[in-house]
Amino acid sequence: MRRTHPWELSDALWERAQPLLPPHKPRLKGGRPPRDDRQMLGAMLYVLRTGIQWNALPREIGASTTVYDRFRSWERAGFFTRLWTAGLAEFDELVGIDWDWLSVDGAMTKAPFGRAATAEAEGLGRNPTDRGKPGTKRSILSDGHGLPLAVVVAGANRTDMKLLAPTLDALVLARPDPTPERPQGVCLDKGYDYDTIRDQLDARGYTPHIRPIGEDTRSARSLDPTKTPRRWVVERLHSWLNRSRRLLVRWEKLKVTYQAFLHLACALICFQQCDRYRAALAVSE
Repeated sequence: MRRTHPWELSDALWERAQPLLPPHKPRLKGGRPPRDDRQMLGAMLYVLRTGIQWNALPREIGASTTVYDRFRSWERAGFFTRLWTAGLAEFDELVGIDWDWLSVDGAMTKAPFGRAATAEAEGLGRNPTDRGKPGTKRSILSDGHGLPLAVVVAGANRTDMKLLAPTLDALVLARPDPTPERPQGVCLDKGYDYDTIRDQLDARGYTPHIRPIGEDTRSARSLDPTKTPRRWVVERLHSWLNRSRRLLVRWEKLKVTYQAFLHLACALICFQQCDRYRAALAVSE
C-alpha cells in the first residue's frame, strides 16, 4: 500500500480549489508570466503540513518569496475562506452539517515572535500557563460531526468566555434558524459557566449545555441516551488542526497570515471528511 503524503496537493483538492482562485491581474508592462497556480498552492500546502520556514522551502517546490507573495495575495482576495466555505457546503450536501449539537473550545499556541508584534490587533498576548511568554489563542466552533464552522484568533491572555460571542458571530456559512423541534445546543465546559455566557447564547437563539469538568467521562459510562458525550468532537478538531505543523507554533507576526493558514487547514479537514464518507458509502454499496 502506497504511503500517503499529506503535504502533496492531490488532483481532487486541486479540482475543488481551482475555480475559487482569484484571476491574475494583467501586466501592462510585460515581464515574466506568473507562476503556475497549482505549484503555488502545492507549496503553501507543503509549508502548512510540514511547518517548514518560508526561507527553507525547497527551490523545486517553489521560490519562497514568490510563494509567500502569492499566499498574501490570495489571503487578501479571500481565497482560503472561500475554500473552507466550499468544503463545508460539500459536506452539508453529502452528509448534512449537524447544527443540533455545536461545541466551542479554545487552545493556546506559542508565538516566539510575539515580542516583535505585541499589538492586541495581531492576536498576541502573554500566555498565563507558559510563564507569561508570548502566545496566541484560537477559539473554534464545531458542528456535531466535529467540522469547523468558525474560528477566532486572539491573545493567549484572553479567556475563553470573552471569545465566545466573537466565535459564534464568525460563522463562514449561513446558519439555519432554530425551531422548537430542532433547537441548536452549544456544548461548553466549566470555563464558560457564567450568566453572561447564557445570556449571549439566548440572545443568538442557542440552547446552552454547560457541563462541569469530568462529567463527559462519567456520562460515557451511562446507558442514558440523554447523557451522550458531545464536547469531545471539538477537542478532536483541535487535534486534527495540530496535524498541520505550521499551526503548532505560531511563527507569523501578522494575524491575517496565521488566520489564512488556519482557514486552509479547516478546508482540508472538511474535504478529508467528505472523501471519508464517500469511501464509506462506496464500501457499503
